[in-house]
Amino acid sequence: MVNNKWDLVDLRVFCQVAQRSSFVAAASHLGISPAYVTKRILNLEKALGVSLFHRTTRRVLISDAGEAAYTWAKKVLAAADEFGEIAGGPDVAPSGLLRISSSLRLGRNHISPILALLNEMYPSLEIWLELMDRRVDMLGEGFDIDVRMGDVNEPHLIAHPVASNARVLCAAPGYLSKRGRPKCLADLTSHDCLLYRDRNQTFGVWRMSGPNGLESTKVTGPMGSNHADIVLNWALEGRGIILLASWDVAALLNSGKLERVLPDYHQPADIWAVTPARLDTSTKLRICTQFLISHLRQGPHAVNTSIR
Repeated sequence: MVNNKWDLVDLRVFCQVAQRSSFVAAASHLGISPAYVTKRILNLEKALGVSLFHRTTRRVLISDAGEAAYTWAKKVLAAADEFGEIAGGPDVAPSGLLRISSSLRLGRNHISPILALLNEMYPSLEIWLELMDRRVDMLGEGFDIDVRMGDVNEPHLIAHPVASNARVLCAAPGYLSKRGRPKCLADLTSHDCLLYRDRNQTFGVWRMSGPNGLESTKVTGPMGSNHADIVLNWALEGRGIILLASWDVAALLNSGKLERVLPDYHQPADIWAVTPARLDTSTKLRICTQFLISHLRQGPHAVNTSIR
């Protein structure tokens, strides 16, 4: 029979073992002995009436029951941390788990170094960054912040503006000298377009704002990828026309390695920090969201959307 003879210490120890698949690594992180970690896990297993881990001489693997308990324990600890923030007032330092999602290139090049600075400032935070090429279900997947490009259409989410941004068409000078410049959006159908699907883009269809309002054109090309770095490298080699975010290509356009194509056309793609709750409901959420926004706007890891 399940009983409630466990405490938050048991849950924190359990989560550290689950995250590291090691009693020793968890003990080192927490600054306690492996024997004490073992004692707390045994205490929790007895209280819950299940085995949380499969133990061998070489590995510690979480069990099915442990996976379910881990999901539950994270929610309990998050609630406890938020209660501590409320009780401690607005000046309390953020602590506990912070889960952030974003796209691959934005997350790797900008958000990850900013989160390293955040961790230095608030060492009690446990930061998890997940990068993927799809929109996340923030509530269902348990994310606190999603940094994304494009419109925020989910009515239950709150969007905080980070930077104005647009996707633009560009190509290498060598490609344009060989194939010529398209004069209107429809001309793209006769060009090699390097296809890239971001988190909210329709693959093979470029929907652009221009002199005649919103227009769409079907594009084709010999190559495509779900990773911006790949299509960007192909474009630099002169293999075709790309549609990428201005922050992704600003430096290359300003240096002349790439040139704008149909500069009167663009695809709106502002950058937002999206949260499932108002910032005034959680000190941790407010401080961390504002930290991300501030550093994405200004400083060495900011997104540069300026094109000369």
